[in-house]
Amino acid sequence: CGPEKQKKKKFAVQGTNDSSVVSKASAAAQGYFRDPFIQHFVCKVSRRAPLINRGYFVRWRAVDHCVRHFLHITAKCPKRQILSLGAGFDSLYFRLRADGALDGTVVFEVDFPDVARRKAALVTSNATLRGLLDPCLPPSPHTGPVYLCSSQYRLLGVDVREESQTEAALSAAGLDWAAPTLILSEVVLTYMETQRSDAVISWAAKRLPRSLFVMYEQIRPDDPFGRVMQDHFLKLNSTLHALQQYPDLPAQRQRFLDKWWTRCVCVDMNTFYLGLVPQEERDRIETLEPFDEHEEWHQKCSHYFILTASRGALMEQALLGQASAPVPSVSPSWSSTELKASAVPVCLEGLGLASTWMRLEGLLLTGGSSRGGRVTQCRSLIRDQNGWRSTTVEASADLGVRLYHTVTPLPGGGGAVVYGGRSSPLRPNSDLFKLTFDPSAAKAPRPDAEKVQVEPMDCTGKFRHTATVVRHGGRHFLFVFGGKNQSACALGDSSFLSLDQQLWTEFPVGGDVPAARHSHSACSYLGSVVVFGGLSREGEPLGDLSLLTPTEQGFDWIRAAVRPPPVPRYSHCAHVLGDKLIVVGGVWMHSDGAPGVVIVSLSTYSSMEFRLDTSSVPWPLMLHSFCSELTDSGEPALLLIGGGGNCFSFGTHLNPQPVSVCLQPVSDYLQPPGL
Repeated sequence: CGPEKQKKKKFAVQGTNDSSVVSKASAAAQGYFRDPFIQHFVCKVSRRAPLINRGYFVRWRAVDHCVRHFLHITAKCPKRQILSLGAGFDSLYFRLRADGALDGTVVFEVDFPDVARRKAALVTSNATLRGLLDPCLPPSPHTGPVYLCSSQYRLLGVDVREESQTEAALSAAGLDWAAPTLILSEVVLTYMETQRSDAVISWAAKRLPRSLFVMYEQIRPDDPFGRVMQDHFLKLNSTLHALQQYPDLPAQRQRFLDKWWTRCVCVDMNTFYLGLVPQEERDRIETLEPFDEHEEWHQKCSHYFILTASRGALMEQALLGQASAPVPSVSPSWSSTELKASAVPVCLEGLGLASTWMRLEGLLLTGGSSRGGRVTQCRSLIRDQNGWRSTTVEASADLGVRLYHTVTPLPGGGGAVVYGGRSSPLRPNSDLFKLTFDPSAAKAPRPDAEKVQVEPMDCTGKFRHTATVVRHGGRHFLFVFGGKNQSACALGDSSFLSLDQQLWTEFPVGGDVPAARHSHSACSYLGSVVVFGGLSREGEPLGDLSLLTPTEQGFDWIRAAVRPPPVPRYSHCAHVLGDKLIVVGGVWMHSDGAPGVVIVSLSTYSSMEFRLDTSSVPWPLMLHSFCSELTDSGEPALLLIGGGGNCFSFGTHLNPQPVSVCLQPVSDYLQPPGL
């Protein structure tokens, strides 16, 4: 590309530095990590959303972990170095110097001359930062690539892509090519053309024989979150080049091994956070701010990684330790059959909404949020000879703002129960509504609005729970399990609401009680309830299946061993058809791609995963924080409504239309045994 385009791209990449330092300053100000110096590199500390703060915490924590480990391993070396490529306004040197961690260490920072010039001006004009440098600053006016020079700190303005210029500048600044050196690249190389970033990796391996390369970058470009991430950087004119050739962890590891590095260890940020950040520290982080964006947090972490690669025997000791994953990785047992997804031509979006059938061809949709804000008015999806269409709903009372609630159909078509939900993580809904549907609506050919009668009741507030109808002693109860409230990150309690007396009833519950969880699924099955998946109190997706079965006095839990085990997931939907549990969508951590449909036989406890063919639907299709219903108009299908989320700092994506997933290709698999 031409010089003008290259110049625009360079300034776009520099802009990512400015955005990054503002986000780091926000996280530090909210107590996620201690950095009293980052505030001096921003005009004003602005508060970012909790999801952004958490994302920048785990980035900061991973880099800090690797740097501190390198300094520990090389503590007895008389001379050692840190070479930060594309350092931007990073405060690493100032933090380490203030902590007294730089004995025998020189920090070299390299970035574009424009960035280095701005940083030098900030440092020299700030008494706090200037106080951490000794007096050997370069004379004014500035000449050459060294913008700041102190006994333990050198700031260089040079384009890292220009190998000979970079090498000459570092040599002139006093870099010892034989000393143990940590090379840091924090979301830098991916902005270069891949051929050039590969050249930097090879150059560092050849010129620094006793070195540790630490890199933090993006992966997994082709799933829904990855597509939104890529589009975001394209709009910023900052293409993520490395993603195409090195899209996952094995490819990134092999990249370094092929370029003269002896050993390489890399993990995604879910594995780092859960396996290398102590539980005590995670508990502290998770109580700093109200938070309920679990899906977006785990997806962000699955699309970034931390990598260490070594040259020389000493540096092998500084490699990233193997994280102990609390939940073992489970690979999907994929069928060769794909299930076709088709768009339903209705403009309808929503996040955290709930649904239930009002009548044979009419669905009620409650709550959720959309691009226009929180949804307070109920909506309906009606199917007639012309297909699906959306209408408004006339309710006799306002259900209010609620997300991640439940709407449970009552036995015999007697309406539904709306339970729980939240308006914010600190404001769970402590009310319950019994809905009855106007039977006259079914007789009108094209009603403009469905009519719903609403009868309120009191309850305790929770969200991300399940509510399912069970029978005991000839009576029906609403069984509420798990979820969250404003103080608990996951609940494991069981509650029973008598539907005829409208009273909460206590039952003894024994057996193999499932762990506390939220964002799981629960379905009625032959007088029992089938609970699958969810997110644990420790923040781990679950893949277990349990049945709550009635006994003479109360209920017992029975855990089923499913083979092969389904991949742990949460924020999915589930339905029972015959003796099969059909699970669709959700979020998982330790497997590539996105969940499709897993079918579990409740008679043999066998399972099979099916990919979705999404070639005919608007892409990306994000199947979490959505709702679904089974439909049958000649052939069984799943109707998926809503879904999406806030994709970190890359923007919000909401699925614009409902999607129908045809189950006909697996109809034989869905038949009960012997039929």
